Amino acid sequence: MIPIAKPYLTQEEAQAAYNTILSGWITQGPKVEEFEKQFAAYTGAKYAIAVSNCTTALHLAMIVAEIGTDDEVICPSLSYIATSNAIRYVGAKPVFAEVQPGNYNLDPVDAEKRITSKTKAILIVHQIGMPADIDAFKQLCVKYDLKLIEDAACAAGSAYKGERIGFHSSLVCFSFHPRKVISTGEGGMITTNRDDYYQRLKLLRQHGMSINDRTRHENAKVIFEDHVELGYNYRMTDIQAAIGIKQLEKLDWIVKERRKIAEIYYNAFKHLNFIQLPFEKNEYYSNYQSYSIYLKKNCPLKRNELMQKLLDAGIATRRGIMNSHRETAYQGLIDVNLPVSEDLQDNSILLPLYVPMDKKETDYVIDAFLRLLVVKPHYTLDLTVLK
Repeated sequence: MIPIAKPYLTQEEAQAAYNTILSGWITQGPKVEEFEKQFAAYTGAKYAIAVSNCTTALHLAMIVAEIGTDDEVICPSLSYIATSNAIRYVGAKPVFAEVQPGNYNLDPVDAEKRITSKTKAILIVHQIGMPADIDAFKQLCVKYDLKLIEDAACAAGSAYKGERIGFHSSLVCFSFHPRKVISTGEGGMITTNRDDYYQRLKLLRQHGMSINDRTRHENAKVIFEDHVELGYNYRMTDIQAAIGIKQLEKLDWIVKERRKIAEIYYNAFKHLNFIQLPFEKNEYYSNYQSYSIYLKKNCPLKRNELMQKLLDAGIATRRGIMNSHRETAYQGLIDVNLPVSEDLQDNSILLPLYVPMDKKETDYVIDAFLRLLVVKPHYTLDLTVLK
């Protein structure tokens, strides 16, 4: 009855897709260019390059950053597996570092300890929309002559020290998957301030083709393309971009609504001494892509039991953020000790958060959570009211 998440899509997005289909230009074309310009303006970056999803964005970021075979890239294991997979795609090795328990983001102190002569970059993740400490990692990259890449899959609309995520460094990768704050179904974006990165990213996303389809189509003279390097088919369609333009117009409002829901959860649960709530530092601004609660050892129920009981009551939840090094695809490849990351995965629960989520729904989630943990509830909502 209550999902973990759902995209906020309206008649406007449907009409935009419909109009684009009827225009006859449905692959990468004018709507993609418009979306890119608007997204760059929104983040404050000089350029934005639309791609098929955030995983392909991360792959291309690795290529233009000249990460290759036997190089090492420091990143968190506490992230969706696409983060570290993108490093492996180019033949490099992900070096997993610990995260900070308060915000689920890479710990700069632990990351520095893992830098070696083979380290070429640090890949930070703005986990569940909470900004990582960008300045601390910038300083590390200057100190050790490393590239900084940001996995901002969850962070559209988040901000760090007064500037939106996407502004601060030369390679920032976003996702528009349905679980994200705004969605184009699938889709991704890379922001950059470097002209050389921009030009090469445009080549790489379209087979390394020297002339894109739109230029060839609109030219009054016959022209022929050249494929100047090994490229990929990582393009976004104009249908997706048309939806993205409408979603971007609503992004600030969506983030404000998500923050209101996060505040409702905080006020309902802040008195509980057996959980830890998300912590937002000064000058950090989260879009609350997810709301993660950590269950301490004195919690009356174990995480999995709590999740099942909530599901029985009609409330979908998700486990804590995965640890990539624990997945089958990484067994035997990387031997690492990450007790903080593993503890966060094993003892965290993501609660439903989406827009619009009305008072009836938030009350229902809160009341169920409190009742199941044998705490006198602030609310008296009957658990069968939504059935």
